[in-house]
Amino acid sequence: MAFPPQFMEELKARVSLADLIGRRTKLTKKGREHSGLCPFHNEKTPSFTVNEEKGFYHCFGCGANGDLIEFVKQTEGVAFPEAVERLAAFAGLQVPEERPEEKARQQRTATLHEAMELAGKWFTSQLTSQAGGRAREYLSRRQVSEAAVASFRLGFASNSRTALKEALIARGVTEATLIEGGLVIKPDDGRESYDRFRDRLMFPITDRRGRIIAFGGRALGDAPAKYLNSPETPLFHKGHVLYNMAMARQKAFDTGTIIVAEGYMDVIALSEAGFTQSVAPLGTAITEDQLQILWQMAAEPIMCLDGDTAGWRAALRASERALPLLRPGYSLRFALLPEGVDPDDLIRKEGAGAIKAILDKALPLSEILWRKETDDRPIDTPERKAALEKSLYDLCDEMRDPAVQNYYRSFFKDKLWQAFRQKKPPKEWQGDGRSKQSRFGRFANQRSDSHKMSSISMRNPPSPGGGRREELILLTIVNHPEIIENHFDAIASLQFASPQLDRLRRAIIDIATVESSLDYSGMAHHLAERNLSAQVESLQGPTTKSLDWFADPAAAYEDALNAWLHIVARHKLEALQKEVKAAERQLGENATAENLDRLKMAKKALEDASGNEANLDGFGQASGRNISV
Repeated sequence: MAFPPQFMEELKARVSLADLIGRRTKLTKKGREHSGLCPFHNEKTPSFTVNEEKGFYHCFGCGANGDLIEFVKQTEGVAFPEAVERLAAFAGLQVPEERPEEKARQQRTATLHEAMELAGKWFTSQLTSQAGGRAREYLSRRQVSEAAVASFRLGFASNSRTALKEALIARGVTEATLIEGGLVIKPDDGRESYDRFRDRLMFPITDRRGRIIAFGGRALGDAPAKYLNSPETPLFHKGHVLYNMAMARQKAFDTGTIIVAEGYMDVIALSEAGFTQSVAPLGTAITEDQLQILWQMAAEPIMCLDGDTAGWRAALRASERALPLLRPGYSLRFALLPEGVDPDDLIRKEGAGAIKAILDKALPLSEILWRKETDDRPIDTPERKAALEKSLYDLCDEMRDPAVQNYYRSFFKDKLWQAFRQKKPPKEWQGDGRSKQSRFGRFANQRSDSHKMSSISMRNPPSPGGGRREELILLTIVNHPEIIENHFDAIASLQFASPQLDRLRRAIIDIATVESSLDYSGMAHHLAERNLSAQVESLQGPTTKSLDWFADPAAAYEDALNAWLHIVARHKLEALQKEVKAAERQLGENATAENLDRLKMAKKALEDASGNEANLDGFGQASGRNISV
């Protein structure tokens, strides 16, 4: 069975070779390639490489090599047609049926490609003709070089009603083909057909292979639309294409970045300034398909947007469109230009260095979402604060990937804490008028060996499964609410095994988010209002007769904080160790790129967290206890 070339191109564009092979063997990214153990023969040292950019794999050990289709054929033992069908199912594409009308459609498509190429050449010739004088003046005024004119194959559509139509019919193209390709318009009332583009500077739009599939035209005189694009055709679907994507692809792979500007001239200006990895959507907001194309070229495309209201709206539309598609490592960044300035203006006035400085400071998607919900929004009442929190968490609900969603929730919790509360230095004692020395009460004159706390007890709390540790984390916060002031994000990100204790943790977060300057009495009051006093009381008892004295209200804040930081670090460390084991198990069961990314992130988090326990030198001295740990 012969498959249409256009279908095969779409199939290869949609399926990541590294993702496909990553389901069979663990791959590690090294520069522009991936490497791993060969899935075709047993080996201990990796000799298998995958080049995503060029679309092939090769084993230096056994010599196996090929592309997407060959990999499916070799690993699943199927013939070419079935391999294509399986890849199509993987990509969510419908396999075209082999019917006479389909064959005829393929022939029309080939003819359309020829017609578009002829049109591109004709527009180019017109730019250098006497009629193209105004177009050349416009390009000169915009400081577009002759090299750029040639590279982007810019052209000119004369003001004649039928010049293109007549020129292409003379070269053997039928009127029906010109109409189907969107080059000519046929009125419904039966009048003669006429050229779609007239008196315009012409920008060819190409597919991934660099073949012209459509045109954009900028009016040089008075016209209802400043820019006009080709209509949807068998070759051109504007939501599936980016301007300049064929030429930008190589530089994007080389640099690891892709820049998304708003229009044709911005792309050309950026390219002339050295940023040839620049593309643009075609007069519409970025689409899901365009985002996927961008992510195939770079993990974090930079949206370089004009510094005006329209540019900000474009940033918001792109951010909202991206939410359901986010996955670990893949997001967007936003380079926001000064108000009233576009990339073309900035480069012409201040040079490439000015645009580079802005690109280097591109904001992450998370910051754009925060600004979207908070700019010009009052948060001066509990109800307004609650509304803001809900709107932020509603954004998180749109994210399909659970890991990304969890990290965004933690990010917003931290931002809310910073927005709602004023940071202040920790208090040395509760505001009850007692001195620091008198606060310690019965602990002040105790012998140093009584209730002695060892490093072993800190690392291994009495209750199995971390239960007592979770109790101590919360109890210390309840009795020393000052800890919340500068450690809210740590509290918000904690994960508890006990659902009951986790409900108490969330209640404490809710209280702290709304109330400021909490002391021991204030926290107790708010917990009582939520009918949580009994649960807190059940945690209090053991501290007076165990090694957990630091959680008691009478302990010095310094000692309570150091002990709390220590057990929180141990708690997180064990949770990360469990996450690494779970990720390893999941990767073993299903070797996908996503599962590999999860394992890498888990190991990195564990590595970063290791050795972060608090320094316990001098522990207990502030509470009148001479303890060596």
